[in-house]
Amino acid sequence: MKIALAGAVWLALAGSAFAAEGMWQPSQLPALKDSLLKAGLELDLKDLTDLTKHPMRAIVGLGGCSAAFVSPNGLVVTNHHCAYGSIQFNSTPERNLLANGFLAKTTADELPSEPTARVYVTESIAEVTDKVLKGISTSITPRERFNQIDAKRKALVTECELDPGHRCDVYTFHGGLSFQLIKQIEIRDVRLVYAPSESIGKYGGDVDNWIWPRHTGDFTFIRAYVGPDGRAREFHKDNVPYQPKDYLKVNPQGLAEGDMVLLAGYPGRTSRKQISSEVRRAAAWAFPTLIREYRAVLELIGAAEKADPAVGLKYASATAGLNNSLKNFEGTLYGFRRAEIVSDRLKAEKALKNWIKADAARVKSYGDVITELELLLEQQSKTQDRDFYYDFPSRVVFQSATGGNTLATTALRPQLLGVAKNLYRLSLERQKPNAERELGYQERDEVRILGGLAIIDRRFDASLDQAIWLYRIGRYHQLDSSQRVPSFDKYFGLVAGQPLPADLATRIRAMYTASTLATADARMALYKAKPQEFQRSSDPFIKLALAVHADDMAMEEARKTLDGRSTLLRSRQMAAEIAFRASRSELVYPDANSSLRVTYGKVTTVNPRDGVSNAAFTTLNGLLEKQTGEEPFNSPAPLLKAIRERRFGPYAAPSLNSVPVNFLADLDITGGNSGSATMNAKGEFVGVVFDGNYEAISSNWAFNTELTRSIHVDVRYMLWIMDAIDGADNLLIEMGVTPAL
Repeated sequence: MKIALAGAVWLALAGSAFAAEGMWQPSQLPALKDSLLKAGLELDLKDLTDLTKHPMRAIVGLGGCSAAFVSPNGLVVTNHHCAYGSIQFNSTPERNLLANGFLAKTTADELPSEPTARVYVTESIAEVTDKVLKGISTSITPRERFNQIDAKRKALVTECELDPGHRCDVYTFHGGLSFQLIKQIEIRDVRLVYAPSESIGKYGGDVDNWIWPRHTGDFTFIRAYVGPDGRAREFHKDNVPYQPKDYLKVNPQGLAEGDMVLLAGYPGRTSRKQISSEVRRAAAWAFPTLIREYRAVLELIGAAEKADPAVGLKYASATAGLNNSLKNFEGTLYGFRRAEIVSDRLKAEKALKNWIKADAARVKSYGDVITELELLLEQQSKTQDRDFYYDFPSRVVFQSATGGNTLATTALRPQLLGVAKNLYRLSLERQKPNAERELGYQERDEVRILGGLAIIDRRFDASLDQAIWLYRIGRYHQLDSSQRVPSFDKYFGLVAGQPLPADLATRIRAMYTASTLATADARMALYKAKPQEFQRSSDPFIKLALAVHADDMAMEEARKTLDGRSTLLRSRQMAAEIAFRASRSELVYPDANSSLRVTYGKVTTVNPRDGVSNAAFTTLNGLLEKQTGEEPFNSPAPLLKAIRERRFGPYAAPSLNSVPVNFLADLDITGGNSGSATMNAKGEFVGVVFDGNYEAISSNWAFNTELTRSIHVDVRYMLWIMDAIDGADNLLIEMGVTPAL
């Protein structure tokens, strides 16, 4: 099915855009024809706008990461760090797959991924703006606006999901100016096939994270399974590998400097359309707060791991997410200081305001929307500390900053209280017709909730959870009375301005001792419970969840009111900006929102600082130079031996006299793009993107054409590892590559 063209006003323009910048919706690509052809595209442009054609129908999402089919038998390639949770889920101290890696020689040997793992195959994208906004007056209250939009989105999703085995969602673009219904096959049986050892897949660790040059083999293979009838269903021994309609052909020759690079994936979230006041707020408060709190929690996890290494294995995924996010936050602040993001936004806002003021019709349509947004931001900021310490992550405040790093943010909250709140809320929502339930608690969401309940045992330690919660209560208790949650204070006897109760730690410890929610059986027993059963419960976490529920709902109600106001203002802001850009023959791409996007550019170098020039490729030679024998620079002995013997086979690049490990391109990516298949101008598989460079982390807020680079695992290194080191001949053959070593 062809993707419906959206936003004809700006897509009809014949203007060109700089190739590297832009996370483009597939439907926008025809407007970029000249730029794509100039970049070297050899595919039929129509195929890039058609989800039923190569290569788009080979591109899949993982719910937070991207990936692609690379064989006719459902084999999927993604990043090692994207599959980290599933590798950790299958690891034990006795069989540590994170440390040692894993290879299934046959499909019978493949391991079930963690219960919430999914593969999403996008089938169609339909413009539904008229259906969502039809009949909604601008004169109604913000809360009424939220309710009406919410109801229409739910109705569209319900109708779409009458087709079994699919997940549908209405995505918001340009702050609420445009809505699209995206229909995906939801494959729920995902299995771990092959992961190199951590000393390859995470080589360089947090030291090298976001840093170039890199020498990291950040790749893993999983497989999608369905029932014998070809329909998606839960894990079952009789399930069979999914047969995709298309898959990417592996090109073992890779790329050279200057070659075109094409990428399709699911970038999570960017903030390039936020106003200057929001950038100031992020720089002055949000990022410094996140940095401080992530460091504190990492210290608590580190201390717990030192006392008991098994805790470290349970929290390995959370630790990786926290460390990755922390370095991102630090790099973003560095970028804010180095770049003129605020002043550039102010200049852009001034130009927009002047353009609006120059025409009475424009004044009537757009008004002083920037000032109105500033007032909304001021209102949101009044409870920002409460939202962070009591209910992190706040949808309003932190979603842009964190990018939705679930594993990281989960570690900052008491897990058993989260379980109690979610299960009680689910029991209440089940009392309503499904269409009226809150998003996240509808029938379609219950399988995810169930999977989340099942996975806790592998990612929870009661003592560490207590320590993190006590720390965060201490931070919360420093807030003044205007940002307190009365029912929470009452439950623990907290009084603003007074010391914490002397017995607080004892009470918290007693809650964990008395609660049964740490056991899977107790959680599952409550999964179908009715509200009355929760109200009769003596479990301390359930009692707390009920005690604070009214205040939680009041805060949610306030956020929804702000959301209703925000969508109205944001859509007006973007309508003005799009019209303004159109008057100058400029294209506008939406901020990332986890929907399918295409970006393109070339393999290139970078000059990050005065007098410093970085090459486009790293090689095995550089990996050997980094080797110390100590984590995280501790490559396995067989790899070092193969390098020293120069046993490179056909995977060496003659121009480099070695096997390329990683390379740079000037693509526009963000979190969520991780695992996206890197393609050449023909749409062939030549690598996997996994990171960006430190100097340009702030590109989520403002793209810098000179500095922004994406970092990719070279296909030649992947194949060399699989062939020479791990003996994954079965997978090479499946992908059409003949083992040579």
